[in-house]
Amino acid sequence: MKPSHRRGNLPAEATSFVDRRKEISTARQALSTTRLLTLTGVGGVGKTRLAVRVAAGLQRAFTDGVWLVQLAALQDHTLLDQTVADTIGLRDRSARPPREAVADHLHDKQLLLVLDNCEHLADRCAELSVDLLVAAPGLRILATSRHALGISAEHVLTVPPLPLPDPESPLQPGKLVSNEAIRLFAERAAPVRPGFTVDARNHATLARICHRLDGLPLAIELAATWLRVLSPEQVLRRLDNRFQFLRGGGRAVLPRHQTLRAVVDWSHELCSPPEQILWARVSVFAGSFDLDAAEAVCAGDGIDVHQVLDLVAGLVDKSILIREDREHSPQARYRLLDTIRHYGLQRLRTTEDEMALRRRHRDHYLKLAERAEARWFGPDQLEIATRIRSEHANLRLALEFCLSTPGESRTGLRLAGVLHFYWLSCGLSAEGRHWLDRALSLDTEPTAERAAALAVNAHLAVTQGDIAGMASMARQSRDLAEQLGDEATSAYATANLAAAAWQQGDPERARALFEDALARFEATGELTTTLIIACNTSTMALHSDDLARATELCRRSLELCERHGEKWARAYALHVLANIEWQHGELARASTHAKDSLRFSHAFNDTIGTAVTVELLAWVAGVVRETDRAAVLLGAAHRLWALVGGESLLQTSPHWNVPHQACEQRARQALGDRAFQAAFDRGAGFDLDHAVACALGEEEPIPATPADAATTDADTQLTRRERQVAELVAQGLTNKEIAARLVIAQRTAEGHVARILTKLGFFTRTQLSAWVHQQENQRNP
Repeated sequence: MKPSHRRGNLPAEATSFVDRRKEISTARQALSTTRLLTLTGVGGVGKTRLAVRVAAGLQRAFTDGVWLVQLAALQDHTLLDQTVADTIGLRDRSARPPREAVADHLHDKQLLLVLDNCEHLADRCAELSVDLLVAAPGLRILATSRHALGISAEHVLTVPPLPLPDPESPLQPGKLVSNEAIRLFAERAAPVRPGFTVDARNHATLARICHRLDGLPLAIELAATWLRVLSPEQVLRRLDNRFQFLRGGGRAVLPRHQTLRAVVDWSHELCSPPEQILWARVSVFAGSFDLDAAEAVCAGDGIDVHQVLDLVAGLVDKSILIREDREHSPQARYRLLDTIRHYGLQRLRTTEDEMALRRRHRDHYLKLAERAEARWFGPDQLEIATRIRSEHANLRLALEFCLSTPGESRTGLRLAGVLHFYWLSCGLSAEGRHWLDRALSLDTEPTAERAAALAVNAHLAVTQGDIAGMASMARQSRDLAEQLGDEATSAYATANLAAAAWQQGDPERARALFEDALARFEATGELTTTLIIACNTSTMALHSDDLARATELCRRSLELCERHGEKWARAYALHVLANIEWQHGELARASTHAKDSLRFSHAFNDTIGTAVTVELLAWVAGVVRETDRAAVLLGAAHRLWALVGGESLLQTSPHWNVPHQACEQRARQALGDRAFQAAFDRGAGFDLDHAVACALGEEEPIPATPADAATTDADTQLTRRERQVAELVAQGLTNKEIAARLVIAQRTAEGHVARILTKLGFFTRTQLSAWVHQQENQRNP
């Protein structure tokens, strides 16, 4: 029989659609090359709205229309074919099967069929799709499902949550809200609280709400409706109980979309019983985890270790687990959205022994840390640092479990101490002290673990400039180690006492103690700490003007590093060697060795090592009369010193403040105060990566203007239109907003901004904004 003459049935949008430009573009491009596109993603992520928006934009491309088949309420899979026939208006009263009738009707049509919410009918939808695509060459199918249909012709596009805003980034006055999640919240809040707008007062709170809700559109919309009776701060506080709190959605919404719990319950029902068990168990992880961790922590009690891989794959397919591929990581990782994790924890607490599972979690990460410590001195250091950094959230969770669970503090003390290499080498001194301080206050028994933890904590205190705390812990560590007969820890404590003596202005005692600690460490054969102490001892010799001894220790350290493939301590040995060469006037070699040191320090994210080496490269630049570069690097080092609390070192240590002041004075004399300060400020505005790139010469610093030349005015460098664009950038406008303000194409605005940055030698819009404000201040002093 004949179908109706309508050319589609897409519904009108009842509420505004927020952005998703990237996903829309990707989906449209995919549908131009594939005949079956499935949008997958976790429940509430907005698959249906995205599919309808994509389909609406393609209506002109399909002469026979775009048809939306809504399957969410269909429970009887045998009625799928008839539902499709009814939707496209096919009234076939013959005895042939509905699928045959649909296929016959579509065989010569140019049509897009949208199959929405296929997850509970996935197998049936897959079969139908195959049959229809074979029968109808002009057919395209756009499906939405919480997991893929699993057929060869399928192209899968995972719909991510909305991008998360930065709660620490304040909303700039007069700037439009650019984050999609916050904009969605504001648009859904406006009808229930007329006049509601995003401003500087509520922006951070709204950002935290969106973070807590993982950027899930449905959850954000449900939260926004509560502004009719609550403030944003009250909404945020109630998200700990999100499954009871987030409900609503209106009578027209399907029951399983009326509350957040119903959405996740539906996903849970789609999982097999073993998948449901694994979902609950993996909720004990924080952040992400790998397959080894899932097998170690979650296997047993009904799940064989060999089943875990297949169950993880099933949860990935069903959009419960999100797979992550990280740079420099050879293993795939998986994570749960926070909302999905909360649900899993609730299930875990009602079905299993949560405490036993958390102990297995702690034990796995303790073993991981112990293996990493044992392998640290060797060629795999960077790989180990990357691996441990990827497990940072889980290590925190394991430490918190130990220090908040009765009877577990000793293990927490051990774990915090074992991670000494991570705290020291990866720029985490403050966090290391946090955990060690807590563990030491809880476990006060005179044990080897306590002696070692005190020694590590004293070393971390050195890096923070906490001399009093460091000296006290070093003495406690040495006394306890000698009481226990622990030679290695006693030598470590002696080295810490040497550092304290140096900081307290007693270089002779410091050098003697360092030499003693070095001799004792060399006797133990413990290579990692031996290298650290050797580098410190060579520094003492350097500052005591014993350059021969300093050079000897550096060469020995570098040979040992080369032999074993060690990189982190090598960075410090190279730094000391570069310092020696700088003092000898061997400036080319000093620059080369300092840059080699910087590359290693930056690779480990060692902010202290990075700061001292950028500072040294500034001194080298000053001596070779690259004064603009020296000023920029002094500014970059200044920001890095602030990050690690090292400003006091520049103020109190003559070994640092004398060459620092000499470098600054030389640059000021060459450039003049105004130009020097401008160059210094530019360097101080660099982020870590930019500062390192500049110090390595991979990005040239912005030239400073000599004192005897007037500062180049914007009028002579920029065209009138470029001046307008620069001023709008300084006001915080995006390229899109600039285009709208000046009535030009966005691409034209982007070109103007790029040319302005090139003309002025800037790298970021922040630098350009600062320059505009500086120009205004000079014109209007």
